[in-house]
Amino acid sequence: MTKIVLAYSGGLDTSVIIPWLKENYKDSEVIAVCGDVGQGKEVDDVYEKAIKSGASKCYVVDLKKEFVEDFVWPLIKSSAVYEGKYLLGTSIARPLISKALVEVAEKENADYICHGATGKGNDQVRFELTIKALSPDTKIIAPWRVWNIKSREDAIDYAVEHGIEVPVTKKRPYSMDKNLFHLSHEGGDLENPENEPIEDLCLVCTRPEDAPDVAEYVTISFEKGIPVAINGEKMEALELMEKANEIAAKNGVGILDMVENRLVGIKSRGVYETPGGTLLMEAHKCLESLTLDSDTTSYKSQIAIKYSELVYNGLWYTPLKDALDAFIDVTQETCTGEVKMKLYKGNCTCVGMNSPYSLYSEELATFGEDDIYDQKDAEGFINLFGLSLKVNAKMKKKNNL
Repeated sequence: MTKIVLAYSGGLDTSVIIPWLKENYKDSEVIAVCGDVGQGKEVDDVYEKAIKSGASKCYVVDLKKEFVEDFVWPLIKSSAVYEGKYLLGTSIARPLISKALVEVAEKENADYICHGATGKGNDQVRFELTIKALSPDTKIIAPWRVWNIKSREDAIDYAVEHGIEVPVTKKRPYSMDKNLFHLSHEGGDLENPENEPIEDLCLVCTRPEDAPDVAEYVTISFEKGIPVAINGEKMEALELMEKANEIAAKNGVGILDMVENRLVGIKSRGVYETPGGTLLMEAHKCLESLTLDSDTTSYKSQIAIKYSELVYNGLWYTPLKDALDAFIDVTQETCTGEVKMKLYKGNCTCVGMNSPYSLYSEELATFGEDDIYDQKDAEGFINLFGLSLKVNAKMKKKNNL
């Protein structure tokens, strides 16, 4: 009997894949694997639903703690933001889920790993590159690239024909991905960039216009770039992430509507809800402004762009990503301190910070009188710093250029 390990979420795509696999791979056994990275109630009925849909087994693997500690925290330390906006909520979870698939496939001695990513999207790349990196000889099945189902509407019809309950309808056909870090919405009316998202689209964040009329202040404490406390209360990683989500979501923080460039060359539009991630990312950036020198700050900003591309493109388990982590970890040795953030109707701004490793000197920065900075020294510095400009200008004048 052929054994197929399926990345299973209980959503539309993976729900219809189980009967499709059994129809198209004769004498096959489908083993569903759901990586719990914080989907919430979605996971509750996954086991029963997978078995009812035709799976012989269903593993529900609790990955939440590992997700925050080994994936979200490194992402925050890196300051990586794709195309200057997207906090990589879906991208950052895919390598961990893929690792879980490989582990179950090895345990079950499976012949194939199957995923429900479409042939137009990024997730097919993320799943398959991780599988290649961790289990290079494993064969992969990607139904969306070979079957006759051409749209989400077709998939819904297929589910109805096979008596499979799915959590979407043709009236609300969004493709959604949820984890502890974010919730994404794609498809449906969002495919037209002229359309404003429907009023009740967001399911995690309060709409900014409905958020409290009074600002909320929250203090985030970091140790070596890792969030460790909120408002002075120390917490484990999972609890802290959940608390950050609760506070930020209540204040309408973390809603992003953007058009991004997919790896496969298509532009796509998505609405992302990343409340706690936005709060922690912004607080971390503020603290780094206090603890990193100018050259390191500049170079790390370049590293962050490359890091975001690696995460987005599914290149988590690569030598380059490991090398960048080593650089980032050095920059975080002094990234310890507290940041006070002000949250108000979708806005998230830093209003105060401190660190025992602060490079800020009030004595040097003051506009008042001081005894440690001789302003006369600036003249010689400017003369030397601008010498090449002066030489170039004289050459142009001499040659009437």
